[in-house]
Amino acid sequence: MIWLYTLGSVFIVSLISLIGVVTVALKQDFLQKIINFLVSLSAGGLLGGAFFHLLPEASEQFGFTPSLGAYILGGILLFFVLEKLVAWRHCHITTCKEHPHSIAVMNLIGDGLHNFIDGMIIAGTFLASPPLGITTTIAVIFHEIPQEIGDFGVLIHGGFSRRRALAMNFLCALTAVLGAIVILFLNIEIKTVTAVLVPLTAGGFIYIAVSDLIPELRKEIRPLNSLLQLIFILLGLGIMYLLVD
Repeated sequence: MIWLYTLGSVFIVSLISLIGVVTVALKQDFLQKIINFLVSLSAGGLLGGAFFHLLPEASEQFGFTPSLGAYILGGILLFFVLEKLVAWRHCHITTCKEHPHSIAVMNLIGDGLHNFIDGMIIAGTFLASPPLGITTTIAVIFHEIPQEIGDFGVLIHGGFSRRRALAMNFLCALTAVLGAIVILFLNIEIKTVTAVLVPLTAGGFIYIAVSDLIPELRKEIRPLNSLLQLIFILLGLGIMYLLVD
């Protein structure tokens, strides 16, 4: 029964990734006008997720020690290497729907790792107590909605078509199911695994936001649009802060 509850919950969470379907009714030119603001929202969401959620959780394991800093820096360097590998693969290919910009690929990698951890956490809480698992699932859903909206915008900005962005975002979200299966199958203590993965993911989120997304936003020099970008970054940060337990 725990398996049924857990896998059902993580699948529902994965369906949140399809929230980008609401853009299907939007005209292409209007969608392109708001993409930068969705990217801004994603940048704020990633930074808020790292600093308001992941890092405080990681500090409970390590405290504010050099070990915590080492894992965070490890995450930053890991995503730097991954981005280099992606860039080398696409180095002679112009960004288009068939060959998306590395920013989109990096976002999928970071989000996939995050979803994998979410699945592990949901499974771990269901093993401890089904009511606690349900509460955790609801919290994750509220956390995922704004982030998935921003992620969808990043994929469109990176060259994906709307249909492909929806499909890839959903496949990426299904890593939560894989994370849940790992915990259920091994029946291991959740803290043993998340102690390492959480700060690594925090480092990855910081890297993607600061190295990939914000530099893209800096290309916009019109004062009003720049101000709106800042507002959407703050909105992403604010939403993540409000979702703190």
